[in-house]
Amino acid sequence: MSRGDAARDPLGAALDLVGDRWSLLIIRDLLRGRSRFSELRGSVVGIASNVLAERLKRLEAAEVVHRRWYSQTPPRAEYILTPKGHGLGMAVGALLLWGERYTDHDLALIDLECGHRVELAYRCPDCETATPRGRLRIVEP
Repeated sequence: MSRGDAARDPLGAALDLVGDRWSLLIIRDLLRGRSRFSELRGSVVGIASNVLAERLKRLEAAEVVHRRWYSQTPPRAEYILTPKGHGLGMAVGALLLWGERYTDHDLALIDLECGHRVELAYRCPDCETATPRGRLRIVEP
């Protein structure tokens, strides 16, 4: 599959945008309420400042995050997820749940109201019913 073919595939296009080592970790922490560069640098373990700055610029250019200045002197910004960025929450949640099940971890995805762990489910929005995984197929429209 050529790079052009990958861009026409929704998974390939998504991975072109957020499939590097750091982008989904940044989005995870933005979803957790961390919005300032210093907070992200401290919470995304192992990321260099220049790499964080480059990823944030790329996510901003793709309209996944919006940069908002909160101080002019010295200039300081915070990064806010756009609706497009919030849409990645399901992907981050799915990967987090997979990691919870199959790797050593220290995070869990829970319902804040009841405190229980959650799971993801497929649902047909037209029929308004749950769709079992066995009935799913990836097809060309």
